[in-house]
Amino acid sequence: MKTVIVGNGLAGTMAAKTMRELDPDVEIDIFGEEKYPYYPRPNLIEFLAGNIPCERVFAFSESWHVRQDIRIHAAKPVKGIDLRSRRVETADGGRAGYDRLLLAPGARAAVPPLAGAGKKGVFTLRTLDDALAVLDYLAGRPRTAVVGGGLLGLEAARALKTRGAEVDVVEVYPRLLPRQLDAEGATLLKGQIEKMGIRVRLGTATEEILGNGEARGLRFKGGGELAAEMVILATGAKANLDLAKACGVAAENGVVVDDHLRSSDPAVYAAGDVAQHRGRVYGIIPAAFEQARAAAHNILGRDYPYGGTVPSNSLKVAGVAVTTLGLVNPEGPGYECFSKTDADKGIYRKIVVRGGLLEGAVWMGTKKGVSEISRLAALRANVERWKSSIIEDDFDFSVL
Repeated sequence: MKTVIVGNGLAGTMAAKTMRELDPDVEIDIFGEEKYPYYPRPNLIEFLAGNIPCERVFAFSESWHVRQDIRIHAAKPVKGIDLRSRRVETADGGRAGYDRLLLAPGARAAVPPLAGAGKKGVFTLRTLDDALAVLDYLAGRPRTAVVGGGLLGLEAARALKTRGAEVDVVEVYPRLLPRQLDAEGATLLKGQIEKMGIRVRLGTATEEILGNGEARGLRFKGGGELAAEMVILATGAKANLDLAKACGVAAENGVVVDDHLRSSDPAVYAAGDVAQHRGRVYGIIPAAFEQARAAAHNILGRDYPYGGTVPSNSLKVAGVAVTTLGLVNPEGPGYECFSKTDADKGIYRKIVVRGGLLEGAVWMGTKKGVSEISRLAALRANVERWKSSIIEDDFDFSVL
């Protein structure tokens, strides 16, 4: 069987790896837009910070794909798909047939409609080439503004601060990590980040990037400006859907897939940032791993249903360990929240319970209990008897 994978990021590479583990004979071709082999995107931050050299950004050795008998076509993006003939066409005019096709082109940086966003010195941070360009431009330009107080923005701020830059983070929402944290946890995190010398502006909407051809700062809605010689736009990501929509598979916010990661065309599957399962596009690493594995099994004809991913992130945000699991900002009746803060140590724990079942949790500033609470959240365990004590530092998880 011939399998073509569009995208050599996390989902595409892990699907290929899984297929090879399951079947030594399946033919696998991966077509990627970047000229580089697969690298975990979190490694870009460590490279940007100077913590790892460029060669350690990559997940596998240069010869890994050869040993695995996986053909990787770097810098050969697929530009067209013919569903009837089951062929893909690459940008250079090449063609490849398939029996099964996996769409895993990932996402691209979302650039907001800001005046001046195209000026020199304005960057997104999604690829290795982006990171290399940022480092090249940073030399002699230490004042940096990061637009976006989500995970990428804070990690970029930390990395650039490590490089000696003066960094301001500008976030339109009234708290940091608005998708992952509640107000109490975000306030504690803000304090920890500011201790690093990173300035944080919350509830501030950027209106324009100043400068005559080159970035010189930001202008805010309602008045006020900030001087900066470089601007990083960390304002989210958008699924790469152009190819899917052009070929005719059903797509909304992502490629619509069933519980076997199959699209509206029975020979086409999707996984990762581009997949929409039960109305949801996850855009997180755990979902990409799980979807890639499920898609690989199903492409090979093995019944491996995917039921969804419990939203979880175990991160180190600007040096602070943050784990978020499931529902952390509940809305509606019936939810109970239990939390405890140790501001001196920078530790915050919170659980969300409904009907005795653990629906979500936040563990910040400590790794103690992370694996245990993660397992319980994945199981939606009944914690009714321990809901007020599970957040204590000395809680004994062996009772559960």
